[in-house]
Amino acid sequence: RAGAQVTFATTVYGLWCIKNPPASIGLSFASFSDGYDDEKSMKNRDFACFLSDVKCFGSKDLTKLIQASSNEGRPVTFAIYTILLPWVAELASEMNVPSAFLVIQCATSFALYHRYFNSHDGIYDGVREVDYSSISIKLPDLSLFQKEDLPTFFFPNDPLFPSVVPSFHEHIKILEQESTACVLVNTFNELEEASIKAVDGMNLIPIGPLIPSAFCDGYDSSDKSVGGNLFDIPENDYLQWLDSKPESSVVYASFGSLVTLKKEEKMEILHGLKEAGRSYLLVLRADNEQEEEVKAVVENISSEEGMIVPWCSQMEVLCHRSIGCFLTHCGWNSTLESIVAGVPIVGCPHLSDQTTNAKLIEEVWGIGVRAKANEEGVVERAEIRRCLDTVMGGGEKGEE
Repeated sequence: RAGAQVTFATTVYGLWCIKNPPASIGLSFASFSDGYDDEKSMKNRDFACFLSDVKCFGSKDLTKLIQASSNEGRPVTFAIYTILLPWVAELASEMNVPSAFLVIQCATSFALYHRYFNSHDGIYDGVREVDYSSISIKLPDLSLFQKEDLPTFFFPNDPLFPSVVPSFHEHIKILEQESTACVLVNTFNELEEASIKAVDGMNLIPIGPLIPSAFCDGYDSSDKSVGGNLFDIPENDYLQWLDSKPESSVVYASFGSLVTLKKEEKMEILHGLKEAGRSYLLVLRADNEQEEEVKAVVENISSEEGMIVPWCSQMEVLCHRSIGCFLTHCGWNSTLESIVAGVPIVGCPHLSDQTTNAKLIEEVWGIGVRAKANEEGVVERAEIRRCLDTVMGGGEKGEE
């Protein structure tokens, strides 16, 4: 809308997954190799090698892409890169292209990364031993972040530790070297002012919430007068089903696109929702092969009790008048979307920054509760019911 010519570049396989990139004036699409250019190689990839492969293959292709664009009279004047691509900043600098790091997590998570990895007083430098058993981080004007509140990949027992920690360490080192380092964050100042101020020496610019503006303007998916389906997909049964439910009566449950639920987790969620005695819309992804035990429970669910779908238009659901609570993994996109829609949260964090978001939801913003998992990391049905009763039961805490 500002008149910029934008090229959205992603991996070869990533662009293939988009299928039909949307046509728009000023927007074009390009791809670079990461060494895993088809579905078969993607399934066999080793994530430990993935980030180094992306850098090895991608840097060559991206260099050619920038050069080709310049030769065609469309020089690249700015590069915006995301969380798994720290090397783009160095490549852009070598080609005299200014750049910015787009943080797709919250400002608090970035402030924790900066405190953890910075060269001045950081906890981790890749050399010395760190006592992970009692680690905690204090940010100005925020309560202490204990071990269970920190991003999970900070700790050696996390499968992503060997690959993700060096990547974030590289991000901070690169940004520290730039006197004009620019960091764009998917948040807004009124939500995370303290965390934005907590990062010294970097220009943090909140540009969020990165959500279609129609939703920020009070879109109501149950109001047919506003034009119905925002994403121009066929009318969905789940929206019609939600239309039949009373205001603020339905639990919406979804755990994102990355979390793979174990059978025990699925069973506890299904039974927890049932025992809570409230209508629910549950997303169970189609790429999860449902176990026989899970199938048996699903097949016995009545339409009055609940509805299970493999996918839904999440913002349309959250903005529907019938939704009273969001049972979620606390991914940052889902958290922001719930805030914009004004829907309270029951958080069941699993990995990455989700644990940090859950702390903010419960202790800092007071917009939900964090469910407590057992020793195996599973949130049991009784705990799900307790949390739903707290948020939707009409008591003092729920009203707050």
